[in-house]
Amino acid sequence: MERFLQLLEKASFGKNDFLYILGDVVDRNGDGGVEMLQWLMYQTNVQLIMGNHEAMLLASAFLFDEMTEDTVNAYTAEKVDIFTRYLLDGGEVTLKAMYKLPKDTQQDILDYLRDCPYYETVGAGGRDYILVHSGFEKFASDKRIEDYADEELLWACPELTDVYYKKVMTVFGHTPTFSFGDEYEDKIIKTDTWMDIDMGAGFGHEPVLLRLDDMKEFRLS
Repeated sequence: MERFLQLLEKASFGKNDFLYILGDVVDRNGDGGVEMLQWLMYQTNVQLIMGNHEAMLLASAFLFDEMTEDTVNAYTAEKVDIFTRYLLDGGEVTLKAMYKLPKDTQQDILDYLRDCPYYETVGAGGRDYILVHSGFEKFASDKRIEDYADEELLWACPELTDVYYKKVMTVFGHTPTFSFGDEYEDKIIKTDTWMDIDMGAGFGHEPVLLRLDDMKEFRLS
């Protein structure tokens, strides 16, 4: 959280600016991003876009229900599988931090996440953009973005040769750029139709903020 705020300060982020975060603020180090979620809930000029980790937390929302005989009986094999998968994908640190909060605060956070969009379309610097967590799984140029299933916007793993919509630039995270090869470590990847701005901050790499108005990158060092 501290590094994130330092990055905003370095970019001179103010009340007349608007920030989009491309998901996956939870399940990452420290308190699992819970402090950041509490901060985000009260920001009028910051929008969190749904990431696969936020979606997994929401899918596990039943873990925050009051324990009664009925809720225990409702623990189906499917729910156990959801819970197990979430733990394997890093959810334990977030769940532990969430459990320390009052019940009302837990529900406020879950309600906030339920209202997060799966994508946003914006204009900046004379160009149109689609902001989405992971890119598009099973992309088709004649397919409208609203026709993609949620999972296709959360779990895509693009290839460098993938081509998205030609008249609008797609910006996503999810896949750390170093996954494409050592030559992309600590770099934003830009193609003719998409940009991957996830440089792997969740894995200890340097965070980056990209200003769409002029494509300026802000880093802490």
